[in-house]
Amino acid sequence: MAGQSSVAAARTGNNPFLRLVAALSTLAGWCSAAMIVAAIAITCQMIFVRFVLNGSTIWQTEAVIYLAIGATLIGLPYVQRLRGHVNVDLIPLALGRKARFGLAMFTLTVSIVMVAIMLWHSYEFWHLTWERNWKSDTVWGVRLWIPYLALPVGFALYLLQLVADLVAILLGIEKPFGLEDS
Repeated sequence: MAGQSSVAAARTGNNPFLRLVAALSTLAGWCSAAMIVAAIAITCQMIFVRFVLNGSTIWQTEAVIYLAIGATLIGLPYVQRLRGHVNVDLIPLALGRKARFGLAMFTLTVSIVMVAIMLWHSYEFWHLTWERNWKSDTVWGVRLWIPYLALPVGFALYLLQLVADLVAILLGIEKPFGLEDS
C-alpha cells in the first residue's frame, strides 16, 4: 500500500489541483468497484430466487445492466489515472524527447476534445430524460434519469482526469507516456 501512495504522490507532486483530481478519480474507482460488487450480489440473489425458490424476478436484470454500465462509465477516470488502458508505446519509444512531448500534447488534446463532446451530448440526453420524467418500459419502471446520470458524471470525471494528465505533463510532474528521456 505504501508503494501505491508514493506512486500517486510522484504523479501529482504537491499540486493541489492534481491531488484533488487524483482523489476524485480514486473515489470514482471505489464507487465503480462497489457497483460491480452490487451487480454480482444482485445476480446471485436473482439466481437463488429463480432456481431455488422457483419465483420470478422483476427488477434484478435491469438493475444489473444499469450497474454494469454505470461501473464502466464511473470507472473511466480511475483507469486513466492508473494508465490501465491497453496501449502500445512503440511510436513514443521511437521518438525523441521533443517529438514525444508533441505527440503527448496532441493525443491528450484530441482526447479532451472528444470526451468534452461526449460529455455535452450525454448531459443533453440525461437532461432530456430528467425533464420528461422518462421511465423504463418494464414492470420495475425505473426513472431513467437515475441510471443515465452515470453518463455525464463519468465523462465529466474522465475529462477532469485527462486535463489533470495534460497539466502534469506541462508542469513537468509527469513524463509524456510515462517514459523517461532516452
